[in-house]
Amino acid sequence: MIADLVAGPRSEEPLGRGLEGRIGIDIGGTKTEAVALDAEGRIESSVTVPTVRGADAVVATSETVVAALAERTGRRIGEFVSVGVGIPGQVDREGGLVSHAVNLGVTSLALGPALAERTGLPVSIDNDVTAAALGAAHLMGLTGTMAYLNLGTGLAAGIVVDGRPWRGARGVAGEIGHLPVDPLGRPCPCGQRGCLETVASGSALRSSWPAGGDHPGRRILAAIAEGDDEARAAFEHLVAGAAACVRLLALSVDPETVVVGGGLRLLGAPLEDGLRSKLDGWAAGSPFLAALGLSERVRMLAADSPAAAVGAAFAGER
Repeated sequence: MIADLVAGPRSEEPLGRGLEGRIGIDIGGTKTEAVALDAEGRIESSVTVPTVRGADAVVATSETVVAALAERTGRRIGEFVSVGVGIPGQVDREGGLVSHAVNLGVTSLALGPALAERTGLPVSIDNDVTAAALGAAHLMGLTGTMAYLNLGTGLAAGIVVDGRPWRGARGVAGEIGHLPVDPLGRPCPCGQRGCLETVASGSALRSSWPAGGDHPGRRILAAIAEGDDEARAAFEHLVAGAAACVRLLALSVDPETVVVGGGLRLLGAPLEDGLRSKLDGWAAGSPFLAALGLSERVRMLAADSPAAAVGAAFAGER
């Protein structure tokens, strides 16, 4: 019974159709956002609550937002079709398990079975970046092949082809953060050295500019405006690393669009302009890169976009 609820129904319907009554939950390190979709994949209702650390709290919070959406939409919980959850960490989609979600204080949690038991609904669990990639493709109307570059505390990418995620043979497609680019570089939590994540991520920014504290992305632009040369150098290092990620995705996946998301996207125009400038500079020195039109492929996810929650709503179907 629980296994059937966790697995949920499988559908061949295209994204944006037949989605009425689906709930999507994005569980982040600081907030949990949930949405209920209508039949066309539009947001019918949404709710955001603080994330509380710990396995029991994650389950309780997920149940709470489902109940809140039921109240806001005037439905009973049993009238919803399914629940999809996007969550960081290692995800076993078949079993509905998540492990090593460090920022949530979760070592191992059977979230799918637990939430299915509490709500009586089919529950699917997916990686948060994959969910965000699906949601971004849907909300931005992107077709064909797209890549979602998640610049957050860590670094990863999600790849969507014709509306469906490309996960690879072992589910690690898009884990570009752990591609070593400098064997003599900084140690990476994965056990390697010089990974892309040590260059282009919030943790990389913190290492490059210790004066920025635990959340340097919130302070770095103001510091640059005040003439902080170390902050400027760290920002330029971040931009170069992010541009390298765009180039890598273009050369390995060749997407029509690379959507930049994650918390660092909130750096806004300075990050976007810096990315385009760096990519155009490389193109100016390479006819090969110039022919690829890298900077033209870059788009930024809107600051208030609920992409991860929306994508979670139908991630289990894809």
